[in-house]
Amino acid sequence: MPGIIGFYPFGEGRENWNACRFLYYGLNALQGRGQESTGLSFFTKDRLLNTVNSNMMVEDFFKEKAESLKEGYIAIGQTSPIKNDGVIHIKEPVELVCVGDGKPNLHSDKIIAFKIFSEKLSQKIYELGDALKATKSIVNEVSGGYSFIALTKNEEMICGRDTHGVKPLEIGAIGFDIGIVASETAALDVMGAEYTGSVNPGEIVVFDPLSIRREICDKSNKKYCSFEYIYLARLDSYLNGISVSKVRENVGRALAREKPVKADVVIGIPETALAFATSYSEESGIPMKIGFIRTGRYTRSAIKPTQLERLTGVQLKLNPVRYSVDNKDVVLIDDSVVRGNTLKSTVLDLKRKGAKRIHVRIGSPALVAPCPYGTEVPPRDELIGGNLSEEEISYVIGADSFSFLPITKLIECIGLKKSELCMKCFGIDWEVE
Repeated sequence: MPGIIGFYPFGEGRENWNACRFLYYGLNALQGRGQESTGLSFFTKDRLLNTVNSNMMVEDFFKEKAESLKEGYIAIGQTSPIKNDGVIHIKEPVELVCVGDGKPNLHSDKIIAFKIFSEKLSQKIYELGDALKATKSIVNEVSGGYSFIALTKNEEMICGRDTHGVKPLEIGAIGFDIGIVASETAALDVMGAEYTGSVNPGEIVVFDPLSIRREICDKSNKKYCSFEYIYLARLDSYLNGISVSKVRENVGRALAREKPVKADVVIGIPETALAFATSYSEESGIPMKIGFIRTGRYTRSAIKPTQLERLTGVQLKLNPVRYSVDNKDVVLIDDSVVRGNTLKSTVLDLKRKGAKRIHVRIGSPALVAPCPYGTEVPPRDELIGGNLSEEEISYVIGADSFSFLPITKLIECIGLKKSELCMKCFGIDWEVE
């Protein structure tokens, strides 16, 4: 679930913009989508495409590569949860660079799939001589769930989504001078851009020095990723015109109505679940308290590549506040459960700090299947929700009760039709809606 971004200035004097500096802020805003690698490609003032990739967090990347990133007036970049997942640079027949979120159905490995996609795009642009027509042809041909941004040697920026729009892509502008495309609107906000709308499912948008061209593929049928709204995206983002904050507020209220319990205090696991906990508290009338204090820099332990890193990340970053839970019945709110190991550790920590009873409420349905489009969900046999009942999960993690958000309520909270959402990780396939 990488975060991708593109910066494109128009008109006279465009070479004077420092695109890399803008992408520093934008990629920092997207880093919750992935923190294992960072990549950047940009046009230098002598009109050469320069690509820099490294297995670093965004801030470390820009510190380490500062000398290499001093110039660049058009740029694309990504931050990814996968090591060695950088900007793809194709040299021929048409030189281009590409970043992508999700996975085209070209290979089981995300990196290889986007490399094949980029090669196909280069070849098709060479054959047709028109970036918009070529990209439309490729997206019509290549299924899967993905969004992408590419730069060609002709200084064109191409962006688009698969015909179902599974992965998000949003557009913003700074006046009439700059166009920006990013996975989430939060990145547009921190770069000082005004949000102007989404790239639609199956839509191709091409920026050139004088214009923006847009065209929809032959078939488009939206299937927006539901997991984006409850976990992947930032709280301050809009995706597909929908406020992530509003969805999460709806989820907390739905949990309180659907899964009520008597308790003394509500606490949420930072960061995503805090929004759920706030509205759960408001709806239930149970007071909310700060339950954890963070240590160190912000990281998402759930997307770390190994179990040891995930457990260590939880232990290091979140220390329970004893006063908030001591001798109390606690409603513990989390956004999702994957394997259950980190949640088990959290419940144990709260009981060590004096919690009497812990009632776990999850702001998503049970994850029961891996994502076919690149979101880091492990195989079914590793998913606790795909193998155990709520009562069994409660026993395994040491909680006094445990409940998921029902799928029907998730759909209501997002505010779209069931047919407009991708919920394959929750066991709802497109063919059986």
